[in-house]
Amino acid sequence: MNQILRKLGYYLLAAWAAITLNFAIPRLMPGNPVDILLAKLAARGPVDPAARESLELLLGTSTSDPIWSQYVAYLGNLLRGDLGISVTYYPAQVSSIISDALPWTIALMGISTVIAFVLGIGLGTIAGWKRGTWVDQLIPATTTLQAIPYFWLALVLVFFLSVTWQVFPLNGGYDYQTTSPGPTWDFISSALYHGALPALTIVLSSVGGWLLGMRNMMVSTLAEDYIVTAEAKGLRPRRIMLTYAARNAVLPSVTGFAITLGFVVAGSIVTEQVFSYPGIGSTLLLSVTNSDYALMQGVFLVITLAVLAANLVVDLLYGVIDPRTRTRG
Repeated sequence: MNQILRKLGYYLLAAWAAITLNFAIPRLMPGNPVDILLAKLAARGPVDPAARESLELLLGTSTSDPIWSQYVAYLGNLLRGDLGISVTYYPAQVSSIISDALPWTIALMGISTVIAFVLGIGLGTIAGWKRGTWVDQLIPATTTLQAIPYFWLALVLVFFLSVTWQVFPLNGGYDYQTTSPGPTWDFISSALYHGALPALTIVLSSVGGWLLGMRNMMVSTLAEDYIVTAEAKGLRPRRIMLTYAARNAVLPSVTGFAITLGFVVAGSIVTEQVFSYPGIGSTLLLSVTNSDYALMQGVFLVITLAVLAANLVVDLLYGVIDPRTRTRG
């Protein structure tokens, strides 16, 4: 119990440090969101000079308030779930923008990451167990796909599977003309159809790393004494491969998978831009372009907390997966 409390305390401290950096970094960047918003309003017509002060108070960037006062106000708003007003999508709330974009990213990146991990671990287990077979020959091909620039692979798939052969739609998250978001089969099938090609890009570019890492760990684990002992006892090869070898060889990959899974909510800016996919990546890019402090802070906060939560879960479960990591206390 003491160990769990220590870990929780560490992650709470890390979360506070991340929130503090999240508050400070956007304010150190060049540009002023108030000026950007005033320019947008001026393009529509005359703007009252008093509008600057009102916008500064609304966006929390008032130069008349000391930085510590802004920090306290930021923490207070954060505890209430108020992430501020977005300059890019003014006057929309940041929380509503993130809640609209997050499901798209989690569905695309989450499912693709899990598929790539399971496929890579499965093939890596077989490749390490049966070295020299056809499965082992997949490693050069998959690592080559991983080495290809991400945007180039996406563009190649778009050219062949969307433009030339028209197997998949060219862009978008769903068919905007015939369906609307909702719990209907038409919308779900349309979203799956539009997300298939971006998901394929992610799987092809990431499965090689999981496969190679698991294969190498399997080769190393098979040389351990307890594997030789299990073989000497006459245990079935399938049991040795799964229970003894794969269970221990997968531990480093589990840690990497946890970190990767935490970053799922960050989306993939390149993938979402190439396929015009409505996710967090595109939202983050627009917020940086428009110096949208509130939206940047909201997205960074979600990403940070997701990574910390994923690491905490794996840190707590690691003792269950590998009892050797348990410590007294």
